[in-house]
Amino acid sequence: MGVLAAAPASAHVEIVSSTPRDGTRLGGAPAQVSVRLSEDVGIQPGSIHVVDPRGNRVEEGPVFQPGAVPEELAVRLKPGLPDASYLVEYAFVSVDSHPVRGTFAFVVGAGPLVTSAGAVSAATGTDGLVDALFTVFRWGSFAGVALLGGLVFVLVCRRAGRTDPRVRRVLRYGWALSAVTAIAGFLLQGPYVAGRGVSAVFDPGMLASTLRVAYGKLLLLRLAAAGALAWLLPRLLVPGDAVPERLRSRYENLTMVAGFLVLLTFSASGHAVADPIMFFSVGADLAHFGAIAVWIGGLVQLALCLWRPAAGEDVGAVVARFSRIAATSVVVAVVSGAYLSLRTVPSPSALWSTTYGVLLVLKLAGFAGLLALATLARRAVLRGAGTRHGGGTEVLTVPLRRLRTAVGAEVALATVVLGLAAMLSSISPSG
Repeated sequence: MGVLAAAPASAHVEIVSSTPRDGTRLGGAPAQVSVRLSEDVGIQPGSIHVVDPRGNRVEEGPVFQPGAVPEELAVRLKPGLPDASYLVEYAFVSVDSHPVRGTFAFVVGAGPLVTSAGAVSAATGTDGLVDALFTVFRWGSFAGVALLGGLVFVLVCRRAGRTDPRVRRVLRYGWALSAVTAIAGFLLQGPYVAGRGVSAVFDPGMLASTLRVAYGKLLLLRLAAAGALAWLLPRLLVPGDAVPERLRSRYENLTMVAGFLVLLTFSASGHAVADPIMFFSVGADLAHFGAIAVWIGGLVQLALCLWRPAAGEDVGAVVARFSRIAATSVVVAVVSGAYLSLRTVPSPSALWSTTYGVLLVLKLAGFAGLLALATLARRAVLRGAGTRHGGGTEVLTVPLRRLRTAVGAEVALATVVLGLAAMLSSISPSG
């Protein structure tokens, strides 16, 4: 009960207070400017700048912690600053990997206070193109994991698919998407946080800043895990008797570890990690994303199987085996998703009054549509979907054709749901 009663996650870091406060008039220039955050984000170099009305930077030295409170950060000012207005610009990366930027102003002496609307300011917003690319690559990373989730289908439900070139190709696409989007995310994170354009993706300072934060390290871990999967996939996708059973089991165990690490890099850099009860939320997020990946990846592989089965393949048995896995995946996804929604959505009204809430409702509607299509597919199975032979030629029965249509629609709708999930991961639940 204590877990359920805990406050929901705020997801993005916020400024609790500042010294000087926004709009303060001071008799003399302060020695430093400090801010207190809602969470401990660590010391992030270059996260606080102070500029005069001409846009010249007047801070000196690195960002530091002025006291024993880890959430408080400060930067020293140059000595002897003249009477004028000064704009403080901050840009932090919260523990869930998202940038939070803003400004506040103070004035020294009797001059007018120049606010952020009238001052010359460095970048305080995300570049539009970088933001769009970042969201696209997030969707690609989700899609890559979903395609890799189809490996469970191949190993458990359709072992004949190991030698199918289409199966191998789809799994390679999943691996390539995971690797490429990890590299792209690492390159884009610096400009995304700093409000710079795509020309800054190879800036050494931007790359160094990304490497210093947890998100950058997690992306490198994802890339390493993807490299391990690139080595393991060819060794798993061989006929059953081509590899000794003991060695195959070892490969499967290593694949599970690599897959878990890939999933962990998402959960440890998303909204769940900002929850006060982080371990429960990260665990729920892992279960949610893993179940979705196994389900959607299995649907893609099932569509390939239904479209062109192998000679003599018992499609009905394949569908029946996947139905059990899909049912378990759906239960896990629903339970974990409900828990995560309770933890991230600040109030019921946020479901229609915030962008995050509206996107979440759309995602839930898409998920409900997937369940409806899955029900149609299950009914097709119960009606005896299978194959019959006429004149030595395999002919698909009408229920199986309906099953192919339902599964194809599920794959298309799942693509939309993944896109909504990518958008949700890049915005705050409170906004």
